[in-house]
Amino acid sequence: MAAGRWGWGLPGLPLVLLGLVLVPVLVLLGVTRRLRRRFAAAPWGSAAGEAAVARALVLTAHPDDEAMFFAPTLLALGRAGSRPAVLCCSAGNYYNQGEIRKKELEQSCSLLGIPASNVTVVDHRDLPDNPSVEWDTQLLAAFVLKHIEDNNINLVVSFDAGGVSGHANHISLYTALRYLHSEQKLPKGCRVLILESVNLFRKYLSVLDVPLSCLLPSDALFVLTEEETEQARRAMRCHRSQLLWFRHLYMLFSRYMVINSLHLL
Repeated sequence: MAAGRWGWGLPGLPLVLLGLVLVPVLVLLGVTRRLRRRFAAAPWGSAAGEAAVARALVLTAHPDDEAMFFAPTLLALGRAGSRPAVLCCSAGNYYNQGEIRKKELEQSCSLLGIPASNVTVVDHRDLPDNPSVEWDTQLLAAFVLKHIEDNNINLVVSFDAGGVSGHANHISLYTALRYLHSEQKLPKGCRVLILESVNLFRKYLSVLDVPLSCLLPSDALFVLTEEETEQARRAMRCHRSQLLWFRHLYMLFSRYMVINSLHLL
């Protein structure tokens, strides 16, 4: 076929278009790889260094939240020499699997470097695992505050107002922490970092969201290396009762398996 106006035949046009797509992606992957190595050496953000030496508590709603959403924070803190704790505010009993899920939580936390002694599950009938139920703020705040005071916690990490997935239980954690913070009920010096919820496009960009996350403001940014990302996925696979087909896709494409951008409350 004769060359077209721009000097190539139609059969060559798809290759040109493919190149126009692949070249920027390859450049972006190269930038991302360098950034991930940089984050392995030191945390990013005004609160990141403080978090690394804090007595930190990661506050979750269900068994699997620690791996599905907070693995970058937990592994980055562990990398810095901290020994964070996990307070899970339900047993995840929506499908009557609570006892199974408690064991899966301990297995997952072990892979994330958290001993069973640092893992606590609140299994209260008024804090049910239910995506449509908002937990009572006063009741939840009482449980959280007691755990903070009993364990001398000076940094709490949890969900923001969007709850990452919009789950009502996730949002309830934010509401309880906001209440404790605004009413000045937290111990002196105890700070709160909340995990940023992003739009659906960014949520499933995986490592390609790293450069953008570096450009946008945050108080702490934790990014995992390739090896640590695989460690996070192994932790997530401990939750065998929850591994439906779409969760395997989540592990491959979700930025939250690689990146945590957090803001001070």
